Amino acid sequence: MITAFQNIIKVPELKRRILITLILLAAYRLGCHVPTPGIDGQALAAFFERSGGTLFGLFDMFSGGALRSLSVMALGIMPYISAAIILELLTVVVPHLEKLKKEGEQGRKKITQYTRYGTVILSAIQGLGIAVGLESMTGPGGTLVVVNPGWAFRLVAIVTLTAGTSLLMWLGEQITERGIGNGISLIIFSGIVAGMPAAVGNTLQLLRTGELGIFIILLIIAGMILVVGVICFVERGQRRIPVQYAKRVVGRRMYGGQSTHLPLRINTSGVIPPIFASSIIMFPATIGQFINVPWMKSITDTLTPSHIVYNVLYVGFIFFFCYFYTAVTFNPVDVADNMRKYGGFVPGIRPGKTTADYIDKVLTRITFGGAIYVSAVCVLPTFMISQFNVPFYFGGTALLIVVGVAIDTMAQIESHLLTRHYEGFLKKGALRGRR
Repeated sequence: MITAFQNIIKVPELKRRILITLILLAAYRLGCHVPTPGIDGQALAAFFERSGGTLFGLFDMFSGGALRSLSVMALGIMPYISAAIILELLTVVVPHLEKLKKEGEQGRKKITQYTRYGTVILSAIQGLGIAVGLESMTGPGGTLVVVNPGWAFRLVAIVTLTAGTSLLMWLGEQITERGIGNGISLIIFSGIVAGMPAAVGNTLQLLRTGELGIFIILLIIAGMILVVGVICFVERGQRRIPVQYAKRVVGRRMYGGQSTHLPLRINTSGVIPPIFASSIIMFPATIGQFINVPWMKSITDTLTPSHIVYNVLYVGFIFFFCYFYTAVTFNPVDVADNMRKYGGFVPGIRPGKTTADYIDKVLTRITFGGAIYVSAVCVLPTFMISQFNVPFYFGGTALLIVVGVAIDTMAQIESHLLTRHYEGFLKKGALRGRR
């Protein structure tokens, strides 16, 4: 691996791409510290101290702490991801979008353009919602978070937050085109990783004060290594369905006859299920902070990560969204039709509907295993906090994103090295990304 990092310097284009990526990520982190006008930063920070189990805490994690200070990039990249997911779901019910999806590069560009428009619209709506919500928030001693509430502040917040998200979307696209790739994923990755030094510092502080023993620290480190290893193994795991292509004679030449496979990922839905599940469960807790009603307070207390009801609902929603998102993004009928069109078939399975049913059956089974894996990783933080008093969330959506993006980025770098006949990160074989 040391040799691979040394080889990176020897490839001018790869070195330039990595440098561009680092500069753009640094610009993103710099923007996270530029505050939106009209906000009392101390009062807002105090509010977030008691909002860890709500949607505010979840979005703050994905924005790299930018929401906590309401910087110009407080919305993060979530509006872009939401717009992309909405368009992905709409391709199932809107014939025009489904047609664009099948048109190749030109159709992809058109869908990307729609995603940008959707990002701006969602950013403006979320910016208005945050501005109105901030006007009702108070810090210690009843201090208002917004210095001068009113439409002047709301318009400034909408324009500022929408511009920040648009700039962040542009940075992500530049990283994808001119950098190392996976621009949007790397932005989320850098936002999550930015909070790790503080978490490690808190852990060391607890070790110095004696609240955490050295044995517990070693146990936590061993657990971290084990969980990261499991995530790396499962995220790259595939169920390969063998596919045989029949021989075809065209003119005087014979085509086909080769054997290949159809790779089906164990975790086809990625990190979408835990994100959706967390958002739905945290929504009542978020509303409960603004509604002082006894029955609403009891629901809020029930839907806390340490409660059994929360974990049962969390796992249930993860299973639902694993199957739902897989069904939306992967169509066995289209795959079977494309295979039959080019003379491909699964040995022992008749082409057409029988092949589609077989692929759907295999996909259903491995999705069940993938849902169990995602649920186990996402419930891990609650167990670690309750049993070992760990001062930060180790596991869950954040860890899935960090490890998955790291795998994809290393695979991108290795592909550049292997293309130029340099040794990759592995001595034998190539590092395979999640895609």
